[in-house]
Amino acid sequence: MKHTALIATLLCALAGPAPAAVPSGPNAVAWLSAEADADIERAFAQAREQRKPVLLYWGAVWCPPCNHLKSTLFNRQDFIERSKSVVPVYLDGDAPGAQKLASRFKVRGYPTMILMDPQGQELTRLPGEIDAPQVLRVLQLGLSGGRPVSAVLADARAGKSLKPAEWQLLAFYSWDTDEDRLVPEAERPGLLAQLAAACPKAERDSAERLLLRALAASNEQHGLRADAATRQRVQALMGQPARARALMDVLVNYPAELAAAAAPTAGADRDALVAAYDRALQALQADATLSRADRLSALIARIDLQRLGQPKDSKAPTLPAALKQQMRDTAALFDRDVKDGNERQTVITAAAHGLARAGLWADSDALLKANLAKSHSPYYLMSQLASNARQQGRTAEAVDWSGQAFERASGGATRLQWGAAYVSTLVDLAPQDSARIEAAAAAMLKEAAGQNAAFHERSARSLQRMSSKLATWNADGSHAAVIGRLRGQLGPVCQALPAADAQRATCDALLKG
Repeated sequence: MKHTALIATLLCALAGPAPAAVPSGPNAVAWLSAEADADIERAFAQAREQRKPVLLYWGAVWCPPCNHLKSTLFNRQDFIERSKSVVPVYLDGDAPGAQKLASRFKVRGYPTMILMDPQGQELTRLPGEIDAPQVLRVLQLGLSGGRPVSAVLADARAGKSLKPAEWQLLAFYSWDTDEDRLVPEAERPGLLAQLAAACPKAERDSAERLLLRALAASNEQHGLRADAATRQRVQALMGQPARARALMDVLVNYPAELAAAAAPTAGADRDALVAAYDRALQALQADATLSRADRLSALIARIDLQRLGQPKDSKAPTLPAALKQQMRDTAALFDRDVKDGNERQTVITAAAHGLARAGLWADSDALLKANLAKSHSPYYLMSQLASNARQQGRTAEAVDWSGQAFERASGGATRLQWGAAYVSTLVDLAPQDSARIEAAAAAMLKEAAGQNAAFHERSARSLQRMSSKLATWNADGSHAAVIGRLRGQLGPVCQALPAADAQRATCDALLKG
């Protein structure tokens, strides 16, 4: 195929900079790396000895939001100084025992930041999507408050009086990485709406943040359906630059959700809200105090607002020509100006996504290909190229890029995640190629056999996705021989696990139809 030579040429050039787990050196946060329970116990022993809380950061080398933290927060001198007040622990999702530790701390999505007392009780989870100065303020709230957010929430639900700092702690809690620890996800919109209504008038900023989070978490099945007063309230804060700036993270990350929840029906009311929303986003897009990634997110949010009411899967959305040109120009500008490798991983992947959302597929593909040799995790960009090709109907190219992404992926959990994506792509786009599907699945099982925590958490979910996809592929029994051979390969892997190990049951359940 014509694109195969291009892929090979690009892969020959992939000698980009080595990925950095977290910033290191004499002028950096003194992270303690954790790979097993013993490392965690040592960290908490140090915390008790020094009478300091523990700040646990759960991330991955390739993850764009993690790279955003590295390039905007972890390298700041004020954060480095503040980190001396805690015992900072880095848990890399690809470390040998990381996925087992993920169960212990109930962490799943990258990144997750948890502040804990020296005895291991959670104080709060810090949101990674707010800008760096706000993260520092939230960290200080957790350090100075003393009470875990679970206790604060219990008092709020009981109607008890809270301190202003406690309302802020609830408003800035990382609800997206809660993992049902404080409240089941389905109940979150209602809870957030109740908290917003219970906020004292003096805590307007916290009330507005909670209200927007409630709207963002709502959908047609459950959550908050705004009345006229709520819509007008949301629209009013859009027109106040300082308040919109304080709520930047919610506004840029949930444009479609907020607009649809605040103005459920298309018409004049929604049009007025969207117009006010777009003006607020334009101001954020031009705000030089924000990072490039946040300004880019504001531009992408404007594109998503324009797509409201259009088919969600539209490949050529109707957008103002000026907005599409801004997306092109911003992507080119940031591609030229970004020097830091961590920032590049965040900005380029977001820009490529924005170009695709604008229907500028050729621009998105060109940007990704031009950055393969510059990225410390090129397999992430290859996955985006596979997605672009798939959405444009170039199935053979999508399969090839997905395969190259799996081949280039590094790290235990990451290789299983990318391998599961490759098997799924093959089954969806090349179901007749049983030899290639079997080879990919066999490579996944070989990966799992070589890891000591392949059947925990994220890694287990990757293997379960592959198993489910193969079961669908073999629904009529026509590929029973392939499944039988894969079961034969998996059997010894499962048998080698101790019967008391929770991984054994997970392994045994795979490839069973």
